[in-house]
Amino acid sequence: MDRPRTEVAPIKRIRRIALVTAFVLVASAGTYGLKTLKPAAPAVERGTLWPDKVKRGTMLRDVRGTGSLVPIDFRWIPSSREGLVENINVRVGDTVSPNTIIAELSNPELIQSMEDTLLQIRVAEADLANTRAALEDSTMNHQIQIAALQNTTRLLHLQAATDEELHKKGLNSSLVLKKSQLEAETSAAQLEREEQRVAIMLRAAAAQLQAQEVRIEQYRANYYLRKRQVDELKIRAGVSGVLQQLAIERGQRIAAGTSIAKVAEPGHLKAELKIPETQAKDILLGQAASVDTHTAIVPGHVVHIDPAAIQGTVTVDVQLEGELPAGARPDLSVAGNIEIERLSNALYVGRPVTTAQPDTSIQIFKILSSGEAVRTRVRIGRVSVNSVEILQGLVEGDEVILSDMSNWDAFDRLRLN
Repeated sequence: MDRPRTEVAPIKRIRRIALVTAFVLVASAGTYGLKTLKPAAPAVERGTLWPDKVKRGTMLRDVRGTGSLVPIDFRWIPSSREGLVENINVRVGDTVSPNTIIAELSNPELIQSMEDTLLQIRVAEADLANTRAALEDSTMNHQIQIAALQNTTRLLHLQAATDEELHKKGLNSSLVLKKSQLEAETSAAQLEREEQRVAIMLRAAAAQLQAQEVRIEQYRANYYLRKRQVDELKIRAGVSGVLQQLAIERGQRIAAGTSIAKVAEPGHLKAELKIPETQAKDILLGQAASVDTHTAIVPGHVVHIDPAAIQGTVTVDVQLEGELPAGARPDLSVAGNIEIERLSNALYVGRPVTTAQPDTSIQIFKILSSGEAVRTRVRIGRVSVNSVEILQGLVEGDEVILSDMSNWDAFDRLRLN
């Protein structure tokens, strides 16, 4: 008779439990391993990157800014008179000469004042002519009177002389002689007084004529002043050059002294560069510079540094040396580099596309001989436009990537194809 095998069932349960437990452990270990496993390095096309090698030698340290060409010699043209702008005869960019009429103003009051002064001159000239004619007539009458008195005086003197001869011969009395002599002396005195009166009258007439002539000259001077003021309603350039700015419009009323236009001499230009204020602290007068006009590179040197920063930039004036290239004109946009210093025996590399501030640490990818690029922390020193000084993290001959690598911020290693 067979006996049942009761010990088999517990053994199978134990084996099944052990297998399940082992499977759970293996699955847990695999899941943990997958979680802790680093992702594979992504592949990047080497041709799309901008690599550079670390070098040792002389490093040019410079700063860069943009700006425009501005004239060294320019002049603001003011309006000498108040008036209403009737015509504008030029446009910005036109070449002007000293006699070029930029604008024409109208001022009816000034023109009326000039015409009134002209009428005053004509009235005064007519009064002068009338006075001169009257004085000439009066003078002629007095001269006739003097001539008559002279004849009378001569006749009386002759009569006195005759009576004196007759008295000596005893032909007339002494009373007749004295009467003749008295009449002759009285006529001579009357003639002298008349001559003195006429002389005084002539001097007074001359003074009166001179006063009227002075008044006429005063009117004429006033007329020439008004005429010049009316002529100044035509605003002329006064200098030769190129019209840069025009600050008026037709129909606008402007006051005397208003600046209406800016004329610059085109042959004398300088570059005004806007340098970031963080980079301008090392700029000094006389430092060499180069200005790119988009057609040529023009050498120059720093001649002025604005003491104040405006909107994060400092204005630096660069005087250009040599002849300007064709097409150089005021307000032409330019770019310029200013040489700060040359560092000898410096370890340097090209400046990364990402912002690199001096005396900071940055992370860039260093290319290994295996064809991979690994993220590396680098300490940089002084910074230039196109290069940075390496203080720590790289050695001469290392090759790094200068391109913008922000798309791979999640990876520390890259495979270069």
